[in-house]
Amino acid sequence: MSTGLSEQEILRRDSLKQLRDLGINPYPAEAYDINANAADILANYEKDKTAYKTISIAGRIMTRRIMGSASFAELQDATGRIQVYLKRDDLCPDEDKTFYNTVFKKLMDIGDFVGVKGYVFTTQTGEISIHATEFTLLSKSLKPLPIVKRDEEGNTFDGFTDPELRYRQRYVDLTVNPHFKDIFIKRSKVINTMRSYFDDQGWMEVETPILQSIHGGAAARPFETHHNTLDMPLFLRIANELYLKRLIVAGFDGVYEFGKMFRNEGMDRTHNPEYTAMEIYVAYKDYVWMMGMVEDCLEKVAIA
Repeated sequence: MSTGLSEQEILRRDSLKQLRDLGINPYPAEAYDINANAADILANYEKDKTAYKTISIAGRIMTRRIMGSASFAELQDATGRIQVYLKRDDLCPDEDKTFYNTVFKKLMDIGDFVGVKGYVFTTQTGEISIHATEFTLLSKSLKPLPIVKRDEEGNTFDGFTDPELRYRQRYVDLTVNPHFKDIFIKRSKVINTMRSYFDDQGWMEVETPILQSIHGGAAARPFETHHNTLDMPLFLRIANELYLKRLIVAGFDGVYEFGKMFRNEGMDRTHNPEYTAMEIYVAYKDYVWMMGMVEDCLEKVAIA
C-alpha cells in the first residue's frame, strides 16, 4: 500500500525512529539560550575577536560536507548563514563516538534545526566560522528542502522559483530564498513608522468590527457568513470607513486603523481578495491639509 510519502520522507521518518531508540528527543521542549547570530558574527568578529570566544547560536542545517573525523556544515538563522566546523573528538571527548559517527553523520539531515555552542575562528581559506564544542538537535525535519545551488559569485541554479510553489509554500520560499525576507522587514518598518508618526500627532489607533451587518463604505461584492446564535447574515467588511467616521463624530480628534479588508472579486498579483489597508480620519481638517500630512508621513517612511 502506498503511504503517499517520498523516499526522502520515509528515510527521515526512519532516522526519527532511530534517534528516539538512541534516547535522543528529536523535539525537545526546553529553551535553548542564544547569544549570537550569523550576521553579527560575520560583521563584527574581525573588530573584536575576544567577544566571540564563547557563543551559542541556533538555526537550520543548509549544507553539509562530511570528511571522516571532521565536517563542515552551513547554518542559517534569521540573519544569514555561517559555516560551522565539527570535529569528532571535540563533540565526543570520551570513547563513545556515537553522536558524531551515527547521529550527526547518518541521522541528521539538511533542514534540521540545531543549536551550536563553541567559539569563532577563521579557517585557512579566510572564512569566518564557528568551531563547535556542543551540537544539539532542536527539531528534526521530516520533509526535504529544495536544493538551491549557488556558485562562488552568488549565482543561483536549480532555484525554488516557480511562482505557484513560492506563493503557496511561502515558508519554504523564505527558507531557501532568504533574500525575500527583506520585503517582510521593509513592510514591518513602513507600518511601524506610520504608526509612530500618527501616535506622535496624538491620533489614536482603533479596531473596528470585521463582521458587519451592512457592507458599507465602498462598492464591492462582500464575503457573506452566518451568525448562528443571532440567526442573521453577516459580511466580512469591505471597508472600515463608516465606523472610523462614527468615532470622529463621537469626539476623537484623530483615529486610524491598520486592518484587513475582504472583497469577493477578481484576483491577480496586485489584487487580492484579502488585503491590509490603513485609513485615517482627522477632525477639523481639509483635503489640502491631508495632502501635506501624507507627504510628510511618506517622507518619514522613505527615510526609515
